[in-house]
Amino acid sequence: MCGRYLLVQKAEVIERAFNIVIPPSIGYRPAYNISAGQPALVVTSEAPRQAQSFVFGLTPFWAKKPMYLINARAEGDHNKSNERDYSGDKGIIHKPAFRKAIRSQRCLVLADAFIEGTTREKLNKPYLIYLKGRKPFAMAGIWDRWVHPESNDEMFSFAIITVPANELLDQLPHHRSPVILEKGMEDAWLRGSSLQDVTWMLKPYPGEKMNGYPISNKIRPPGADGKELIVPVGERLQPEETIQSAEELKLLGMGRYRPNR
Repeated sequence: MCGRYLLVQKAEVIERAFNIVIPPSIGYRPAYNISAGQPALVVTSEAPRQAQSFVFGLTPFWAKKPMYLINARAEGDHNKSNERDYSGDKGIIHKPAFRKAIRSQRCLVLADAFIEGTTREKLNKPYLIYLKGRKPFAMAGIWDRWVHPESNDEMFSFAIITVPANELLDQLPHHRSPVILEKGMEDAWLRGSSLQDVTWMLKPYPGEKMNGYPISNKIRPPGADGKELIVPVGERLQPEETIQSAEELKLLGMGRYRPNR
């Protein structure tokens, strides 16, 4: 699963990366611990050139009360053992909570990195997972509009689609991974006109293009925030040959450790 992530880039960097505008009315600010029920930036298929602020945790339009479904399995009810080489049916297209959204209500979930715990210890042993040389990036998401049955208040919310873990996530170990869109595929995700156009993108991101390091379990409380949460408390999962820029080190809190040579 992917239950926590962060987006801390300046607004102009995000706008440039995705060719979008972030309206001042959103009140965007860096967030180091985005969790269920919190607002976060997305770009939807209905407004592909403008960021919007939706609630993390999808509530289907037909729900009687908020549900906050943070993740949607690409395989749906299939692949219960989370086999990495699964190539069968993308069952998400049949799930009542997601089958409408996957067809016509897709979104980009904007992030700099995500937080994942081990399968057994969960966020008692968290890791920050990032893409080498690429941030921000977009995770594949779906969204929906829910209307409160009594007040008629609207809530727009989203879920991140997940697939089996790649080799890096498997190293933690963890059994799931968010769908990270390859650079240049963001518009294809938003504009795909058929299920075939979009479901082929639901696959693990190459593990060799990612890395991660352990962080403090102080990130467990959903209300926790601040750059101190992503300071490393151990070595990277994989050695890196190139020295990152000072700005990268500052952003991801990686300044305590020299890259392995």
